[in-house]
Amino acid sequence: MLFHFSEDNSIETFVPKEKQNRLDFPAVVWAIDEEHEFTYYFPRDCPRIVCRRDEATTDEHLQLFFNNTIANTIVTVESDWYTRISKQTIFRYCFNDEGFELFDKTAGYFISRQIVKPKSIEKYDNLIESLIRKGIELRFTTNLNPLREAILASDFKGFGIHRFNNAKKP
Repeated sequence: MLFHFSEDNSIETFVPKEKQNRLDFPAVVWAIDEEHEFTYYFPRDCPRIVCRRDEATTDEHLQLFFNNTIANTIVTVESDWYTRISKQTIFRYCFNDEGFELFDKTAGYFISRQIVKPKSIEKYDNLIESLIRKGIELRFTTNLNPLREAILASDFKGFGIHRFNNAKKP
């Protein structure tokens, strides 16, 4: 089973589209696997940084990005988004795997070049509680730039940066 998250609960058919920030990429329908779906428990435009600990995480990375926590996954967002996250309702569209191909194993992304009809749709409220139930540590900061710069200056690979164009300027 694969998923697509949206603030819109009226999508009956997913038609392949080009990504606005990747015009050189073909039109596709994007989906995510269950392991990584938590990265979309946010309002669509919410900037966020996801750090995931795994066997390749070095002691240096643990000290830099996982200091004083036992959590394997940390999502950091800017404090200004707290109210929007806590009040947001999103919808999880469920797809059969058929017709999808793995695009990025680390992020759990799949793509389809075909029109896709969802099998079902589920309403998600209480996004912060949903993250907590999945064991995700949610952190708030006044500005994401210092964390982003620290990650990009390191050789840490267990991260994802989402919608950063909406983050505050340094």
